[in-house]
Amino acid sequence: MRYQNIVKGRFLDRPNRFAAHVELSGTIEICHVKNTGRCRELLVPGAAVYLEKAANPARKTQYDLVAVEKNGLLINMDAQAPNKVFREWAAAGRFLPDLTVLRPEFTWEDSRFDFRLEDAQGPYFVEVKGVTLEENGEVLFPDAPTERGVKHLNGLRRAVEQGCRAAVFFVVQMEGVTRFRPNDATHPAFGNALRAAAKAGVGVFAYDCRVAPEVLELNRPVPVWLGEN
Repeated sequence: MRYQNIVKGRFLDRPNRFAAHVELSGTIEICHVKNTGRCRELLVPGAAVYLEKAANPARKTQYDLVAVEKNGLLINMDAQAPNKVFREWAAAGRFLPDLTVLRPEFTWEDSRFDFRLEDAQGPYFVEVKGVTLEENGEVLFPDAPTERGVKHLNGLRRAVEQGCRAAVFFVVQMEGVTRFRPNDATHPAFGNALRAAAKAGVGVFAYDCRVAPEVLELNRPVPVWLGEN
């Protein structure tokens, strides 16, 4: 996926989870933050950030904050981007080579999954999660407790137990990491649910991304570690 009209700025502060103050060409702009997560290790005063200028000049905030530099590593932090890049990648047959159907936002029982894919073997449910938390070369999910994420994993597990195919796909919004693991210290219930889902037959995939200020695309698999730390 590509962004348009990207400019570089300097992060100042974040008055709430939806907005940030950014210094841009000597002026201070209020920008929309396209990620409502904590992102405390990313949005630190003075960090270089990348903004997409809105196409609508009448919009209240003229810029969206989409990426940030952390110790020389460029990290995309647009929460809407993982589903977009997965859809592009899957539509090209990279997930299911003989793909016949790709539907977003599919409801099954009491769960709403990001995608329903189909091939000759039938449906395949996929839930996509974006990963922005990096520590010493590893990436972790979640960066804050997510009961919604636990519900998704339990739903995927039940689907597999009833004969369906299902997977959780972690889109690592940076490049060059060593492995992915669940963030048991922050939300042990998520890690336990992920291990239970994997044991039941739910696929667990993690892919890093090629990241540039104006581009994000899936790159290559990242090793997944499900052991408890």
